[in-house]
Amino acid sequence: MSIFSTISFYFSVYRRFIGRRVYIVFVLTAAVAIAEGFGITLLLPLIEAADTGNPDREISGAAAALNSLLDYVGIGSSMIGILLFIGIVFIAKGALKFGEGAYLAYLKSRLMIEIKGKMFDAYSTMDYNYYIKNNTGHFINIINGQISSFISSFGTFKNFLSTIIMSSAYLLVAMLLAWRFALMALVVGVVILFLFRWLNEFVKDLSRKAAHEASDLNKFLVQSLQGFKYLASTSEMGFLKNGIYGSIKKLANYQYKKGLARSFTSAIQEPVSVLFLLFVIIIQVAVFDAPIAPIFVALLLFHRGMNQIVGIQSKWQSTLDNAGSLEMVIEEFDAVSAEQEPIGTEEVQMLSESIVFKDVSYAYNEEDGDVLKNINIEIPVNQTVAFVGESGAGKSTLIDMLTLMLRPNKGEIYVDGVAGSEVERKSWRRQIGYVSQETVVFDDTVANNINLWKGDYKNDAEIRHRVHEAAKKAYALDFIKELPEGFDTVVGDRGVRLSGGQRQRLFIARELFKMPNLLILDEATSALDSDSESFIQKSIDNLKGSMTVVIIAHRLSTIKNSDKIYVLEEGEVIEYGSYDNLTLETNGRFKEMVEMQSL
Repeated sequence: MSIFSTISFYFSVYRRFIGRRVYIVFVLTAAVAIAEGFGITLLLPLIEAADTGNPDREISGAAAALNSLLDYVGIGSSMIGILLFIGIVFIAKGALKFGEGAYLAYLKSRLMIEIKGKMFDAYSTMDYNYYIKNNTGHFINIINGQISSFISSFGTFKNFLSTIIMSSAYLLVAMLLAWRFALMALVVGVVILFLFRWLNEFVKDLSRKAAHEASDLNKFLVQSLQGFKYLASTSEMGFLKNGIYGSIKKLANYQYKKGLARSFTSAIQEPVSVLFLLFVIIIQVAVFDAPIAPIFVALLLFHRGMNQIVGIQSKWQSTLDNAGSLEMVIEEFDAVSAEQEPIGTEEVQMLSESIVFKDVSYAYNEEDGDVLKNINIEIPVNQTVAFVGESGAGKSTLIDMLTLMLRPNKGEIYVDGVAGSEVERKSWRRQIGYVSQETVVFDDTVANNINLWKGDYKNDAEIRHRVHEAAKKAYALDFIKELPEGFDTVVGDRGVRLSGGQRQRLFIARELFKMPNLLILDEATSALDSDSESFIQKSIDNLKGSMTVVIIAHRLSTIKNSDKIYVLEEGEVIEYGSYDNLTLETNGRFKEMVEMQSL
């Protein structure tokens, strides 16, 4: 991709999120450049006004035009008037400069709102398959790291284009004063920028590598912090620590190389500008015998112009420092947009009939074969249905399909007769309570963990009553009252201040607070002690007949009171019926599982 194509692409990306407002900041930049160039140019009539004792002085065309303007304003050849006018011009330039900076800050803030908000919205509705193909570190890196660098790239890109505008303005005015002078500057500047092309590609490649390495570093950090207790208590942090150190070293190396490139560009900027100034002045005076006054003013303009021209390279290099982030964010937007979950159009009201799986098959990858094979089941409303089977039998996949997180490769799921492909997802999922083996507890108060910030526990009597009732039904009320601050106790990250059984009962209380029509218990008691399991079992039994309950269980004691039990093996339903009927089956798989658990 050529530099012009790259500039056009970057500009189109920013305009995609900011809109036409992006043009305003560049109009302000042009106004600043014009004001500054005009202010410097006013030095020419000032110098010539001071040289009144030389009747043979040559008045340049540019000076004559400026004198006409000053005569029109009414200050003519007055040195004080000209000085005041120059001061006013630079005050106006300062005001424009402030406006430019303020508007840039505004655009960057809008860019943060637009991009982070849109990315989170896209993640919140992404297809579950896309979620399981990536790791948590990847998503955190995009939202927190790469988007921040993306926003920084807008500032550096603006500086890059502003530098082009400024240098063009300086050289244009210098061209009017001494065209040979300005033309030589332009030629040398273009040559310098051309010679730096290889360095730009080098920096751009480093930026891409750094952006992807940041994802790997985030992955290691998330895994090490999530598994901190286990890793620290077993002294198994070594592998992840090596991965983190290795990733940090790579990022540091990329940063070092980019720093070298920036230092090289910065170091040669002023020497190149000064040397070329000296060279051109010698040619102007010695060869072309040009008048001194225009040369003096053009010298100021040219010095600024040359700094700006050489500065174009450093500003472009700074933009390329974040090129990897910009490209990664855009690629992620495109990828997650293509992997959006189908919304569905038909709203389903409160579950009133049943959920039916008809000839359902599913495979995560075609080459790995089907995880579920020709599943035909029915879950009647207000009944308790259990699924049992060895690990890998397809139970959790079946639950993910029940919530419509996964869609069948073959067959269909019906909710009260409505095909799952047509069901409006939110209308269905609002009816679902879901308790998994891995508890989901937030670093907040017990009350907020139960009501999920849906009301003011302290000041809303109705919310407070519902929170207490949910805790009571989940057999969590007694232990909550014993906490230091009761329902106002902060439970810590992932509920670290609670026991496993307490976290699980708090989890169940939250789902009961929602008053769901369908409650899913995905191995909710498999990691608990007998007392905690007993509390939760009582809670489940009390729900029988009041809502539809689906249970996945390894401990078969928790499903004795289920209305129907489905036995899965290698993705197929091999047995189904009531607990009593299945235990009477001669050579039945369920009976064998019961006997193994000595029930």
